[in-house]
Amino acid sequence: MIDDLRALAVFAKTVEAGSFRAAASALSLSPSVVSHHISGLETRLGVALLYRSTRRLSLTSEGERLFDHAKTMLAAAEAGLNAIAEQAAEPTGRLSITAPAVLARGPFTEDVAAFALAYPRVSLCINYSDIRQDLIRDGIDLAIRIGAMPDSALKSKKLFDLTRRLVASPHYLQSRATPSKPEDLLDWEWIGLKMRPNHKLLYNAAGECHRIDYSPRITVDSIDAVCQLAAAGLGLATPPAFLVEEDLRVGRLCDPLPGWNVDALGVYALWPPNAARESLTYRFIQFLQERRQADANTV
Repeated sequence: MIDDLRALAVFAKTVEAGSFRAAASALSLSPSVVSHHISGLETRLGVALLYRSTRRLSLTSEGERLFDHAKTMLAAAEAGLNAIAEQAAEPTGRLSITAPAVLARGPFTEDVAAFALAYPRVSLCINYSDIRQDLIRDGIDLAIRIGAMPDSALKSKKLFDLTRRLVASPHYLQSRATPSKPEDLLDWEWIGLKMRPNHKLLYNAAGECHRIDYSPRITVDSIDAVCQLAAAGLGLATPPAFLVEEDLRVGRLCDPLPGWNVDALGVYALWPPNAARESLTYRFIQFLQERRQADANTV
């Protein structure tokens, strides 16, 4: 089929050019190759398409009918190529993304909004959910994932680190002795998040690192619920920093162990391995990276 289409294109160009030599020059082929394609097409169809002389070509009736179809095919192909070229100049199309629910608030959604404003001809379909979807099965262009990435056939790229804060309510802190080191938190209550393991890594400026394992009495599947339960006095939590900035500012939540930080979580982009470099997927990833770089340069 591909050979037939190639031969059909050579045939159409030969008719338009008026000679094998002119067609060969336009197609960057030798005249013998042009002749070979047309002869092969005639053999394949069992008809003569062109009458040849030393100075001119003329179409047979079968050749005229085929040339009409060839012109339609080539016009459609040219329209398709022009559409792709236009997309490269001004991206158009649909981009489907799945991302963790926690990213619905904060910088990531601001990035999405900025991308939508920058590329008004791109349609976005975004699924904010903590249920990890199968990109290939569900036809999703791009997934944003938090935490270490397992080995897979998907391509991946780290976008940024998600900073977390260790928090508890003032009421809960009043019920406990003031801690001075991570080990003092071993018997404290923690609020579990279903998607994350039940341990925390805390580190300080001196490079010390301590792991705390715990068995939560309450486990939820929403980081917003974790924040609310922590504010209600039910224990310690480590939500993303952007979710609790205001709570910390007004005193609704507090840092129980100043000087010790929670390890950040990597945020990654994952996408099917056959995505083209010119695709909206790559453009969106590049857009995110450029915005992160700009943010880093302004700090």
